[in-house]
Amino acid sequence: MKRFSERVALVTGAGSGIGRATALRLAREGASVVLVDQSESGLLDTEALLREGTQVLRRVMDVADESQVTALVADVIRRFGQIDVLCNNAGISGGHPPITAQDRDEWERVLGVNLIGTMLLIKHVAPHMQARRQGAIVNTASVAGIRSGAGGNAYSASKAGVINLTMTAACDLGGDNVRVNAVCPGLVETGMTQPVFDYARANEKAHKLGSRCELRRYGAPEEIAAAILFLASDDASYITGQALPVDGGNTASLNLPGMKV
Repeated sequence: MKRFSERVALVTGAGSGIGRATALRLAREGASVVLVDQSESGLLDTEALLREGTQVLRRVMDVADESQVTALVADVIRRFGQIDVLCNNAGISGGHPPITAQDRDEWERVLGVNLIGTMLLIKHVAPHMQARRQGAIVNTASVAGIRSGAGGNAYSASKAGVINLTMTAACDLGGDNVRVNAVCPGLVETGMTQPVFDYARANEKAHKLGSRCELRRYGAPEEIAAAILFLASDDASYITGQALPVDGGNTASLNLPGMKV
């Protein structure tokens, strides 16, 4: 399939996990790709895996810094002349202290990357899509933004914000034929979640990973990337303002400890 031939896709968090899997799929389907991450080594590793002949622009940056976002978008337009797809995947998890032990600085750090960063990319990319009356934006939220138990307070609040931002941005941009959707991954093995997997494996609890999902397993970054590509493609041309759980059924039923075996 070449659903993204002659299209330019900007992917944040492209240095690992879901962002990397998304960038690789976009390139395989014909897109020129802009890879953004805070990890230069991660970006280099992703670039090395790209389909031969892929046009690529690589940028190490902080998505929460508006001046860096502005400069990035200007560079992409100078290089490619357009941005057709924006995948806001950059994110950090933060800690898991109880609400009575929350740290304001940690909240600002998590909200800055996960929510403000997503807003800034939309703010500066969307006008170029509006000018051409076409474009697709896909934000990576989380099941943690839908219900409790899948992340810490700050992380969960930031992802709930991403889901709502997806809806409000879709309303703002729909008249110019720019679509905005989100995916809400469940438990997926990525760099961000690696400590959870490492702990489970080191303590003979690996069999419990994903056991609270209806499919009784955890997901792979490639499975989330497949959903992102669908929402970014013309196959989803009449879908906007939606948050799609890609979670093995995790949010389909009550998900309390001990309810599933």
